[in-house]
Amino acid sequence: MNLADKTALVTGGNDGIGRAIARQLEVKGAKVIVVGRDAARLAAAAADGFETIAADLATPAGVDGLVAAIGDRAIDLLVNNAGMGATYAVDAPIELAEVDRCIALNLAAPIHLITRLLPGLRTRPEAMIVNVTSGLAIAPSAQSPVYCATKAGLRSFTMSLRAQLAGTRVRVLEALPPVVETRMTEGNEHKKLPAAECARQIVAAIEADRDEANVGMTRLLRGVYSLSPALARRIMLRY
Repeated sequence: MNLADKTALVTGGNDGIGRAIARQLEVKGAKVIVVGRDAARLAAAAADGFETIAADLATPAGVDGLVAAIGDRAIDLLVNNAGMGATYAVDAPIELAEVDRCIALNLAAPIHLITRLLPGLRTRPEAMIVNVTSGLAIAPSAQSPVYCATKAGLRSFTMSLRAQLAGTRVRVLEALPPVVETRMTEGNEHKKLPAAECARQIVAAIEADRDEANVGMTRLLRGVYSLSPALARRIMLRY
């Protein structure tokens, strides 16, 4: 995809990987609409020159509000990046409300946004949907079962959607980051990829019209999985 003069909608674009993606898309000449729910970070994005839309995509009202704010505007690139984790340990209290928000934001919201924005995307000369999943969509970690489940679900949806849209002007890219240096991973002691480098690899995959962007160490995991899915699962369940 030639990003010059394209209009990109980036969810979770006011922080972490999404903010880095937004910045790099802008450098490539795209007009970027940043979506987020934190007022202070949205204000900072607006101060940097981005158009912003406030929406809590973990709620149906937030999805409805975003779609209404877009209206009939032409969108060439939809980046479903917004995500969150949810604590789930069977020997500790489990907040099911947090679990439900994680499922809604990570899985339901991208499906709803794709469904409702796809008619417009299909009218564009070239368009792309980018779903940011995770290396944990390939093989899960025992530490974050709900997060892993949502990302695996989005990976499956992405592959099926790509098959349905084959031969159309809408391409579908799945981006699979490793552990990235963001606020969400502050307590994670594993080696982290800088958000800017993660975004660089994702934007390069967008420009190259690729189906998958296995970012950083995810490439190694993908290689292990191709040789032995069972081995990859054993490694990641202990991760």
